[in-house]
Amino acid sequence: MTGRKSYVAPFELGKAIFGAGAGIVEESKNPAFAPGDVVAGGGLNWAEYTVIPAGASLNKLPSNADPVIALSVCGGTGLTAYFGLFDIGSLKDGETVVVSGASGATGSIVGQIAKIKGCRVIGLAGSEEKVEWLKELGFDAAINYKTSKDIGADIKAATGDKGVDLYFDNVGGEISDAVFLTMNDFGRVVHCGAISTYNSTEQPTGPRRDWLIISRRLRCQGFIVTDFLPRFPEGIKQLGEWVMAGKVKHRATVKEGFDSIVDAFLGLFDGSNLQDAR
Repeated sequence: MTGRKSYVAPFELGKAIFGAGAGIVEESKNPAFAPGDVVAGGGLNWAEYTVIPAGASLNKLPSNADPVIALSVCGGTGLTAYFGLFDIGSLKDGETVVVSGASGATGSIVGQIAKIKGCRVIGLAGSEEKVEWLKELGFDAAINYKTSKDIGADIKAATGDKGVDLYFDNVGGEISDAVFLTMNDFGRVVHCGAISTYNSTEQPTGPRRDWLIISRRLRCQGFIVTDFLPRFPEGIKQLGEWVMAGKVKHRATVKEGFDSIVDAFLGLFDGSNLQDAR
């Protein structure tokens, strides 16, 4: 939709697209980095070579570090799950948690962290393959929203009619409308993403949730992971420990060759970004 204010500057025609990335330092005028260092950070151009300003957020990784892990489960997507659950969602042990976009890079980590905390976790995904992946990760229930005839009823059945205490929302739209109806009094909603409307050309309309927020005294909050930038080392340390202990698993879509970048990026929007387990 046009006219929507974003927390990230829009891409410009004729200029390189940018995002989180990893690479090897070829030359450095910054004493903190030396040629051969493996680095990762945000704001890197989609390019084979790029120049990074001295003040950029760039982290040096161990020489044997897996860049995929640094950019995913111990990077932006994993940190989004970590801070979204604990700081925005105020996750409590033993609660019932629903995650939309649950098989994605963030949603899959959200569910596993919640399971570590003894919660009952229900994931919503868009294919049977993804549903099976969620079950492998230990989700208590997984629902294919594309084949479900009544998502709300399926969620209620999965909770044993106990209702939902925390909803981690990655998609927005009609799916979230259904989840809201299952929320318990004083429940919390973490608004992380709204991918169902990202490519809308018109303002979407739907059920208004105001009465539910009021009558059930819900707390709803959006956030951006960079809000917690000073605390990234804390999150990376904890996520790394869980990965090393085998408590958190992840998958990544890995495509070889610079020319495959566009196809890999578009996979975010057509649901095809689920590849090899790591």
